[in-house]
Amino acid sequence: MNIQAMMKQAQKLQKEMMETKNNIEKNIYEGKSSFITVEMTGDKKIKKIKIDTDKIEKDEIELIEDMICLAVNSAIDKINKDLDDKMGKYTQGFTGLL
Repeated sequence: MNIQAMMKQAQKLQKEMMETKNNIEKNIYEGKSSFITVEMTGDKKIKKIKIDTDKIEKDEIELIEDMICLAVNSAIDKINKDLDDKMGKYTQGFTGLL
């Protein structure tokens, strides 16, 4: 294989990687923890936080803060898993590309 063909293949692969990453960034991921729901985009921006107020008391603010952290981290875990699943085929053997 000549160098020109290798460069074309690398450009094609790079384009596919960027399209896959862009598609992931457009997705909405939902994280839940008890009565807290967090929606985030694939680029890890919070879109919505929903608290089911029927299930809480006024003195549970600290618990709510902890639940929000858990729900956000749950959504981030889903994003990272999707990135790993979909981008892993491009990054096998390479670290630090994403």
